[in-house]
Amino acid sequence: MADVTYEIDSDGVAVVTWDLENRSMNVLNFQSLGEYRSIIEKLISDESVKGIVLRSAKDAFIAGADLTSSEVFGFDSVQEDKVKAAEKIYNGNMDMQLLFRSMETSGKPFVAAINGHALGGGFEICLACHYRVAIDNDKIQIGQPEAKVGLIPGAGGTQRVPRLAGVTQEIMGFLLAGTPFTPKKALSAGLINEVTDADNLINAAKKYIVDGGKSVQPWDEKGFRFPGGLPYTPKGAMIWAAASSSLRKNSYNNYPAQTAILSAVYEGVQVPIDAALRIEARYFTKVVMDPRSQNMVRSLFVNMQALSKGARRPKDFDKYDVKKIGILGAGLMGAGIAYVTAKAGIEVVLIDMDQAAAEKGKEYSTKILDKQLSKKKTTEEKKEKLLNLITPTTDYSLLKGADLIVEAVFENRDIKADVTAKAEAQISETAVFGSNTSTLPITGLAQNSSRPANFIGIHYFSPVERMPLVEIIMGKETSQETLAKTMDYVQKIRKTPIVVNDSRGFYTSRVFGTYTGEGVAMLAEGIKPALIENAGKMTGMPMAPLALSDAVALDLAWKVTTQTKKDFEAEGKEFPITPMYSIMEEMVEKQGRFGKKNNKGFYEYPENGKKYLWPELSNLCKESDDQPDVEELKKRFLYIQALETAKCYEENVLTDVRDADIGAILGWGMAPWTGGPLSFIDMVGVKEFVAEADKLAQKYGERFTPCKMLRDMAAKNESFHKSGSSSQAA
Repeated sequence: MADVTYEIDSDGVAVVTWDLENRSMNVLNFQSLGEYRSIIEKLISDESVKGIVLRSAKDAFIAGADLTSSEVFGFDSVQEDKVKAAEKIYNGNMDMQLLFRSMETSGKPFVAAINGHALGGGFEICLACHYRVAIDNDKIQIGQPEAKVGLIPGAGGTQRVPRLAGVTQEIMGFLLAGTPFTPKKALSAGLINEVTDADNLINAAKKYIVDGGKSVQPWDEKGFRFPGGLPYTPKGAMIWAAASSSLRKNSYNNYPAQTAILSAVYEGVQVPIDAALRIEARYFTKVVMDPRSQNMVRSLFVNMQALSKGARRPKDFDKYDVKKIGILGAGLMGAGIAYVTAKAGIEVVLIDMDQAAAEKGKEYSTKILDKQLSKKKTTEEKKEKLLNLITPTTDYSLLKGADLIVEAVFENRDIKADVTAKAEAQISETAVFGSNTSTLPITGLAQNSSRPANFIGIHYFSPVERMPLVEIIMGKETSQETLAKTMDYVQKIRKTPIVVNDSRGFYTSRVFGTYTGEGVAMLAEGIKPALIENAGKMTGMPMAPLALSDAVALDLAWKVTTQTKKDFEAEGKEFPITPMYSIMEEMVEKQGRFGKKNNKGFYEYPENGKKYLWPELSNLCKESDDQPDVEELKKRFLYIQALETAKCYEENVLTDVRDADIGAILGWGMAPWTGGPLSFIDMVGVKEFVAEADKLAQKYGERFTPCKMLRDMAAKNESFHKSGSSSQAA
């Protein structure tokens, strides 16, 4: 069956239909583009054809290029000779540019009938049409999201978008941040020409052709003037100065795609379209060749997609349809879990010690929905339907019939043991019991269960409704069937799961702590707090380390530290007392500074004003006269996270490189440009990474000493990810 077909009606209008076989969405790949090219060439040369309408037989129009198909843009050649690789990528890109250009210059009107999402290359094919009509539906996304995965629009997007809409803050967000538009917003921006209802879409598209619509693009007409002013005009100069400054401020030049997009637009709008498309192709080639972009494509697109679709789910078990769950604990975490679960259409029994606490937990969902109502993102009917799925109670007997229990009480073993026994007395032998703990080992908690094979860790991240990751933790006795059931639930609530084995802090909490901990260690060394914070942000982390410590809560971190110390002592091990330990003890125990929660931590939080670093920090930790280079601090922040991740891999806490990279980016926001900690090590080169880590260890302590696995990999010249295409999954 062909992926692209066409029919010609009695008016001489050819309707080209995209409908890729065995795909939920249409994508641009080697086969579909080849078929499309053949059809277009045939229709352009057919004198009986008056014009061409592009449509989709699927719910979406075209979702963009298929980045899992390495041959589309020549991704498969990146590891070859660099000159040959660049030539192959550039030529592959220009083939598509010329195909789209042939549509524009054919002398026949092309119309895009946009019935659903038109993204990336899917929207660029629309931009190459002379007229664009879309269904008036706010759920439809029209956009150029390439920058989100480390690429730039590579089929004319950086050139046609500004020629249609000018260069505004909104348009630069459309290109640089990948912010999508609704059809109405795209219409007001000038990126599409008409919105209509679904029943009239094809007729509206055909009408443009039948009524003699233009078959020339604005930029091909004599006298075309760039909307809003070119960069060398007074108005244009102001826009470009602000755009360049904003990009530097927000990205610290970590992201090659954003810099390339800005450059491609700036240079391209000043020359004719054909030269502009060559400029775009050169920047596209440069970005694809950049290892940062390769890492982002692999992690943020290919591997993210694979994990979200259940790549780590055991295959030998039937789909487990979770229809009812019980949540033990209606605090902030339990309330958030209740909301995302009910949103997925699952019945929720929300239990707490007293009815008022349980009701308060449900109120969390009410507040979210009321906010959505005020923004017209939901309806009163949908709100009530969701809230009716949540039953706040103190009665454990209501858990009967639950397919899954999620325990979300305080990080206290005795409390967890108590609620586990009460819940298991009510549920069936086949139900899953999940503990939402961030630090306590699952195997130890499972000792309080009468069915340890059904006991598993389900670690959500706060705020649950916004954080996309769920860390699933396997205890020593957790069965593969329990893992499969849990992953089916996580997929149903539309979160991305990673799977790790049991360990203190598991993976995400354990490695996240190295970033904030390194910031405190720097403070103990006498490094200026402002320098520490700026260095953290310059790495691409979402928050500076001391500010993040405050946000998480210093007293919580101290409780985890003291509990770990007790556990060490109980096991007969010596707990290392570091300067970092002493600072946290001083801050929490002596100064009563718990972080943002009580408006005083490493920062002060005035009621009316911005937070600022606590001035007394300089007395608490005497500042050194010899301050380090910021690049050294950035390196420490990145290396300490990567080293601890490698240890997790060596210790079998992690068993899949995809879990390591995706868990880091989604879980604690490790700088996305790295592709994740193991991708970062590969990008540096394992041998070079080990040598640099040894230097850091000599200067700052054994925490930077590479594990044996890394040394062995360096000796064998191995890497964590397979060689070859940046689009290949590990």
